[in-house]
Amino acid sequence: MVPGTQPVLALSGGVGGAKLALGLADVLPPGQLHVLANTADDFRHLGLDICPDIDTLLYTLSGRANEAQGWGLEGETWQAMAALEELGGDTWFRLGDRDLATHLWRTQQLKSGMRLSALTAVLAARLGIASHIHPMTDDPVRTMVHTTGGDLPFQHYFVRDRCEPVVTGFSFDGISAAHPNREVMQLLQRKTFGAVLVCPSNPFVSVDPILQLSGMWLALRESPAPVVVVSPIVAGLALKGPAAKMMAELGMGVSALDVARHYCQRYPGLMDCFVIDESDATLAPEIRGLGVEVAVTATVMKSREQKRALARFTLQLGGN
Repeated sequence: MVPGTQPVLALSGGVGGAKLALGLADVLPPGQLHVLANTADDFRHLGLDICPDIDTLLYTLSGRANEAQGWGLEGETWQAMAALEELGGDTWFRLGDRDLATHLWRTQQLKSGMRLSALTAVLAARLGIASHIHPMTDDPVRTMVHTTGGDLPFQHYFVRDRCEPVVTGFSFDGISAAHPNREVMQLLQRKTFGAVLVCPSNPFVSVDPILQLSGMWLALRESPAPVVVVSPIVAGLALKGPAAKMMAELGMGVSALDVARHYCQRYPGLMDCFVIDESDATLAPEIRGLGVEVAVTATVMKSREQKRALARFTLQLGGN
């Protein structure tokens, strides 16, 4: 535990972000971690409202995640999908039997008029999670992946097409009308947070949708809490997901330096410190040349202790 710390806000996508969120939850006092989760990956499938990044956080922080698989629940069964396949149904997005219960309940609550933020808090409480998981917005925002073969909703690109199409850009349908999470914005206005951490999530499809909500990145920049960003690219590779492939196809370099450059150019003055892996230490001078401080440590999180170690390191950078 880190006694006497102020609450901490972490911005997170799915698997990579959830890993650091778990480390933070382990080392912070109960209830001090607030996670602002990407919801632009959400979609409606088989009549159900699916929130992949929120569910990855819920399952990870409650100790129920399938760590080997990287998504879904440990000990899951697949009888519903097998039966659906026999009927000729759409099974490209795999929903386990226990996972289905989450989506059924969420869909029912949304239809009854409950806000996504409120029902996510109920789900977290029922799963025994002390940390606060906040959807980035209660309004629908949907990532569209522009490819050489046409535009694709994110889950079609990511799961159905296995990230094979060549990417030319991204857009977020509905983002101009979406309101950022009310509670998080109020906490930022009250200067509640001691640090803001951007987890090692995909910059383009996990973090950008959060930051591009109206007023969000400026509120983070104006907050007195230092903003610490952890690079999702290590030694030219993405540890999870298609970030490196996307960067190459967009004509960018594929390195931690290029991630830092993206954040600095798109969100000037937001970052106070950029964290890179030991294998990328030689990039530190160039990143400092962008006007941002750099910290070097081991950022690969294979074990629970490695998650905690990175959490402690980033908290110290944030002054906690």
